Amino acid sequence: MDLNNAHLRHIMAHYIGNKGNGQELVTSTKEWDIDQRNSVILKNALLEKFATLNERYSFHHPSSLDYNEVYNYCLETFAETVTFKKNAVSIAKHLYESTTHPKIKAGELYVCYFENCEINNAIVDAIGLFKAETKTNFLDVALAGNEFQYDLKEGADINKFDKGCLVLASNAEKGFDVFVYDSNRGEEAAFWKEAFLSIVPQANEYFQTNQFLNLTRQFITNQIPEEFEMERTEQIDLLNKSVEYFRANTSFDKKQFEEEVLGEHKLISSFRNFGDSYSEMNDLDFPEQFGISTQAVKKQARVFKSVLKLDKNFHIYIHGNKDLIEKGYDAAVGKHYYKIYFDEEA
Repeated sequence: MDLNNAHLRHIMAHYIGNKGNGQELVTSTKEWDIDQRNSVILKNALLEKFATLNERYSFHHPSSLDYNEVYNYCLETFAETVTFKKNAVSIAKHLYESTTHPKIKAGELYVCYFENCEINNAIVDAIGLFKAETKTNFLDVALAGNEFQYDLKEGADINKFDKGCLVLASNAEKGFDVFVYDSNRGEEAAFWKEAFLSIVPQANEYFQTNQFLNLTRQFITNQIPEEFEMERTEQIDLLNKSVEYFRANTSFDKKQFEEEVLGEHKLISSFRNFGDSYSEMNDLDFPEQFGISTQAVKKQARVFKSVLKLDKNFHIYIHGNKDLIEKGYDAAVGKHYYKIYFDEEA
């Protein structure tokens, strides 16, 4: 996705209160009249975060395309741009009706229409939805004659909107290509993705790589200690081998992964059972082979903790051969120890 040459064509703003808390909805009656300079500044600020997003979503409609409201408003707007204002108001009303959880903050919703966006080497239009819930104080300084005038104001930082969604006019028959971010976590984040947008991740290489590495990490850190007597150094070794497999290969093969990383029949059998439960719980269907996403590997590698924590005194980072670490017990001092072998200090 390349948004460098995108152009902000239309924009409207609405105030979305929390319906569950008795707050109001205020919709605008007209679009902003924005000049070229401000259009470029605003476009760059609004689209900046999407340049680093890799996970792609689609609107969810289990039985028919009429199921998802935001999908239909976007579909009509892409087909007939003159419906932008009407559908921008409809989207605001739908967001208001979805805002019933007491923790959801009130704020302004900015509905934007972009042209000249590039995805998969195709030029398409896009609709952006941005919600500003957090206000900041800023000093407005103006020169009037030979004197400065100062005014302390409150407003939204255009570089720090709390929630964002970009719907590209591609892959329409499967629910469009959708990118999303949310600065909140937990129930607030679920509200934006599920209650309002009703989107689901696309089962592409990024999603499959990310999910399988997450499955592997949970199996090694949570399931193995329950079933097997395994030293922490061996667990860390399995974590390192898992990430290394994905780094060293461009495509994933489940049987090859099990043999190279897990090796033992008992571990492989346990891993398959755990994988079946994980897939059922998360409504997933892992293929036996898929392409590996380097972006997903980089993301997951950060949470594959190869750290051996010893009381509150030492942290040992293990990145290589576990056979160079020897564990023992010193009866004289009544404490466990690790002996580490190496050639030279770095």
